[in-house]
Amino acid sequence: MLQNRVDPLGNLIRASARGAWMGNRGVLHNEQQEIVRPFKLQAWIICKLEFKGRKRPIMKPNHWTELFFLDEATAFAAGHRPCFECRREAATHFKSSWIKGNPLYKFNMKTPIGEIDKILHKERRDGRGEKRTFKSNAANLPDGTFVTVDKMPYLLKEKQLFLWTPSGYKQHMAITAATLTVLTPRSVVEAFRAGYKPQMGL
Repeated sequence: MLQNRVDPLGNLIRASARGAWMGNRGVLHNEQQEIVRPFKLQAWIICKLEFKGRKRPIMKPNHWTELFFLDEATAFAAGHRPCFECRREAATHFKSSWIKGNPLYKFNMKTPIGEIDKILHKERRDGRGEKRTFKSNAANLPDGTFVTVDKMPYLLKEKQLFLWTPSGYKQHMAITAATLTVLTPRSVVEAFRAGYKPQMGL
């Protein structure tokens, strides 16, 4: 079982479930199909599982490492964003929502997506390589956001929290805390609030 599934904290884990989306962070594996680095590129993207009939072996030597996500909300929580090649419509919508939701950066649609990638890269990890989180008023968080409760990842949807597992969402509960620790990068949460609706596997 390969270490190529991604959890909401951005960790690469081993799991048998395939997932709904594929992702890319560059070449992360060696010739023995072992993960040797958490990323190589600042552009972490979310791709379709199938595109133009292309076929490729998983973890081919010296080729980018195929990563897999339970759903798009998980991919966003990990710090990925839609691919402009295989998901141009979604990528354009995400970019416009991100710009609308983050006006302090004074970006526009002509701003290269690489500038947004630089900001996402800073929001993913702290100086020690740990997942960067922030606190937020629970009532203000949009659907599709991931938070932690007792150090476990939960997806927020319709005022309910759903426990994430590699094979799907399990138990759910109502929000009881006024403040929650958020896993989804801050600027992505603002993009959700501005209109981008991530796919959720519920």
